[in-house]
Amino acid sequence: MACRECGYTCELGPHYACMECFGPLEVRYDFPALTRADIESGPLNIWRYASLLPVRPDIAETPGTEPGWTRLVRADNLAAALGMRRLWIKDERGNPTHSFKDRVVAVSLAAAIEMGFKVLACPSTGNLANAVAAAAAKAGIRSVVLVPADLEIQKIIMTAVYGGTLVTVDGTYDDVNRLASELAGEHEDWAFVNVNVRPYYAEGSKTLGYEVAEQLGWRLPEQIVVPIASGAQLVKIDKGFREFAELGLVGGESWRVFGAQASGCAPVSAAFEAGQDVVKPVRPATIAKSLAIGDPADGPYVLDAVRRTGGAIADVSDDEIIDSIGLLASTEGIFAETAGGVVVGVLRKLLASGRLDPEAETVIINSGDGLKTLNAVPAGARAPAPIRPTLEAFRKAGLG
Repeated sequence: MACRECGYTCELGPHYACMECFGPLEVRYDFPALTRADIESGPLNIWRYASLLPVRPDIAETPGTEPGWTRLVRADNLAAALGMRRLWIKDERGNPTHSFKDRVVAVSLAAAIEMGFKVLACPSTGNLANAVAAAAAKAGIRSVVLVPADLEIQKIIMTAVYGGTLVTVDGTYDDVNRLASELAGEHEDWAFVNVNVRPYYAEGSKTLGYEVAEQLGWRLPEQIVVPIASGAQLVKIDKGFREFAELGLVGGESWRVFGAQASGCAPVSAAFEAGQDVVKPVRPATIAKSLAIGDPADGPYVLDAVRRTGGAIADVSDDEIIDSIGLLASTEGIFAETAGGVVVGVLRKLLASGRLDPEAETVIINSGDGLKTLNAVPAGARAPAPIRPTLEAFRKAGLG
């Protein structure tokens, strides 16, 4: 493991903060020689990339929720509506609990088992709670998840059904995260996936980048738009692209990374627009609760990745989010949660401002399922008033 800030190194273990400068630690690798055929011979889930992840092969092969290898959808209808040449949607609804969080939990669970932890835990804005509770149930261990009390009821129900310990907290996600950090210090046998085993957890998001490259025929997209919550997903997708390029699995093509936030919680977007390197915390106020992290841990590294690749970061209002959910559904038949609405909204905004090239091949990330955020369904999608079961009533309603 190595510090992102000062380069300090230490042995692999449940470490997440540098002993020298208190900067964040991340996993570093000495990768084996690897061919496309090696990867293609693997299972159709994230473990086809096991040799590029921080887990032992025997642990990776333990039966689990086995997320990954979700659809990369060619979005010709949405592209035509937006005036784009080639657009793809990486649709994460196909994961076991219908969000990309199943990827990061699978990797952190494997690491936790290897290190001897007895409980899988997390603070969450919802999707992570679902994924932790489900993965722990499959692994036969206890789960403890903490969420803000005002979370969407669909996500609370989906977490509770797996039978673990669910704690609702009167506060924001950042309040919940502070409590989880304190609990991690008191319970040495609890693996908080995004706290004391965060370096392993975050590596799971690389598999999104790996899959996009492989599904595009072993090449990288020219542009990719990624939602920002903690920022780890965007940073790790970029890292996955870089690793594939360094290993010679893709060509030397360049790519640009774009970030998407909701205006009610846009600290990274604000820092980008102001040309700043410091991300100032905010108090979230948005319907996009899965992105409502006011003090994003990877915010500075998001800024680095976006600026290094020549991308941009923007944010959209709740009304724009709702409208974009409807646009995606009506053009591509994909019902996205609010984070997906944020991405489509920011895609539209970046195209309108000229910061995103409509002629360049573009991938956007739909990180979760709209069934989890039904409160954000566009008004026009509500059930209409019933009619009598007669032809006359049908005609009178103007439906024929």
